[in-house]
Amino acid sequence: MNVISSEIIMVAIAVHDDRWALGAAAAAEGVAAIRAAIEVKGSATIIVATGASQFAMLDALTEASVDWSRVRAFHLDEYVGLSETHPASFRGYLRTRFVDKVGNLGEFVAVGGDAADLDAELARLGHRISHETVDVCFAGIGENCHLAFNDPPADFVTDAPYLLVDLDEDCRRQQLGEGWFADLEAVPTRAISMSIREIMRARKLVLTVPDARKAWAVRHAVGGEVSPHYPASIVQRHPDASLHLEPDSAAELAARTA
Repeated sequence: MNVISSEIIMVAIAVHDDRWALGAAAAAEGVAAIRAAIEVKGSATIIVATGASQFAMLDALTEASVDWSRVRAFHLDEYVGLSETHPASFRGYLRTRFVDKVGNLGEFVAVGGDAADLDAELARLGHRISHETVDVCFAGIGENCHLAFNDPPADFVTDAPYLLVDLDEDCRRQQLGEGWFADLEAVPTRAISMSIREIMRARKLVLTVPDARKAWAVRHAVGGEVSPHYPASIVQRHPDASLHLEPDSAAELAARTA
């Protein structure tokens, strides 16, 4: 099913005073969507992101008053070959910074990047999420403008919910620069990533993007053409997407206020 509109829609952009105000605002927007879903249908399904950009947002999210027992959470991506105990594992990150903090999460559907049969893991994840309506997807934007681990040029066409992808050097250098690995050779070259179309299926996208190193990517995500060479630019075609920035990450955009 084609879930990506050809229409360019104005992304709601807010520039906050700092990363903590940014994280609090992004979390509050997502919490409102979660509560609304629970009120209407008795449960909510969300997608949560990882990385240094999400620290403040997750801190605020886990402190919010939500009936987490009614929430099912998926995540965007995971490295191939890393166990959950590896310091860079995204499912390990989320268990520590999200799942364990809320305490009574209804379900956490983890991406098993170290599965013995990766095709079977892709099929399992695809089957699970295909039965869900995702109420809110929390995400970030990579330094190379990637969305999840969909590096440029991203696949805007496939309907597969999760993909096995190769990570480009810019992406791998970002992971090294954030301190997750000792050297570039230690950064995996492949990952399982949620696809662009699956991300775009979410009813709401909440993008949390701090830091000057993301300013170039932010400009190409919302200030130019929609192109697979700038994967996050696809959010311009989502009917309900918001982008939360702080002054450094917004530096290459026209001045805005929160």
